[in-house]
Amino acid sequence: MEDERIVEPDLLPDEREFDAALRPKTLDEFVGQERIKEQLHLLIDGARARGEPVDHLLFSGPPGLGKTTLAGIVANEMGVSFQPTSGPALDRPGDLAAILTNLEEGDVLFVDEIHRMPRAVEEVLYPAMEDYKLDVVLGKGPSARSIRLELPRFTMVAATTRPGRITLPLRERFGFSPRLDYYSREEVEHIVHRSAGILEVAVDFEGAQEIARRSRGTPRVANRLLRRVRDFAQVRHDGAVTGDVARAGLELFEVDEEGLDKLDLAILTTIVRKFGGGPVGLSTLAAAVGEETDTVEDVYEPYLLQLGLLHRTPRGRVATERAYRHLGVTAEGALPL
Repeated sequence: MEDERIVEPDLLPDEREFDAALRPKTLDEFVGQERIKEQLHLLIDGARARGEPVDHLLFSGPPGLGKTTLAGIVANEMGVSFQPTSGPALDRPGDLAAILTNLEEGDVLFVDEIHRMPRAVEEVLYPAMEDYKLDVVLGKGPSARSIRLELPRFTMVAATTRPGRITLPLRERFGFSPRLDYYSREEVEHIVHRSAGILEVAVDFEGAQEIARRSRGTPRVANRLLRRVRDFAQVRHDGAVTGDVARAGLELFEVDEEGLDKLDLAILTTIVRKFGGGPVGLSTLAAAVGEETDTVEDVYEPYLLQLGLLHRTPRGRVATERAYRHLGVTAEGALPL
């Protein structure tokens, strides 16, 4: 699958710049997740009043819902530096130790995909998060000795799409662990209008509605669709995004009325046509559509499950009756559609 995908989890460099420009900088600018925003307001206001760092935070939920954005907002609201890294990048304990020893008082250390952090690195975090101390081993063999370094009081903010893979000792060291949910259509419309204003794109009410309807309840997808429709409007129309322009542009980029793209439809079609509707195992399904198992499970399946197009069973994935209707296919043993 070499084509650009609407829900591709790895962003291109130019798209990272766009995403950074579109990200809100304060809680008041952030749209959606109202309960979590209220809870964060309390945590931040309380920490500021006491002159302390915010408690360690763990954000979980599907990709593109604002976990990284909220981590940056916490740093902005507290007026401290934001130090981002990711679980896979911390290959050895020394990598994490180098970052920790360079933190200033109150800084926010953000670790994305923390569930992919090696266990040896994770164990370095325990005393760092709990006691703000770092254990360093000098030398090897019988002459090795351990020293304990004092660390500044910092805030650890982590994000994960797989909270079940985080060990209990690590999870218990976070003071607040909210889960982000998919956004309502009205919230996504608000995000589309806000992003359009920043990008200086003329979008009418119907155009924003059409983009929001196909955005899978995900701000990152909404912003990506807006950029694609903007290109279509500028090249083939007068630059304004109307309902008709949005529909034509999204059809060109193969995003259907439910927000499903080529790989979503490939997953459903593969289950229905190659495996008789299922059940089919995740690894077999991923191999059949030419994608990584983690990408299928973390990025694509949650939305298909939310729409009721797919079921997870102990024996594997099964296409639902609604999936057959969406594909225009008659299930075996059923009357023709």
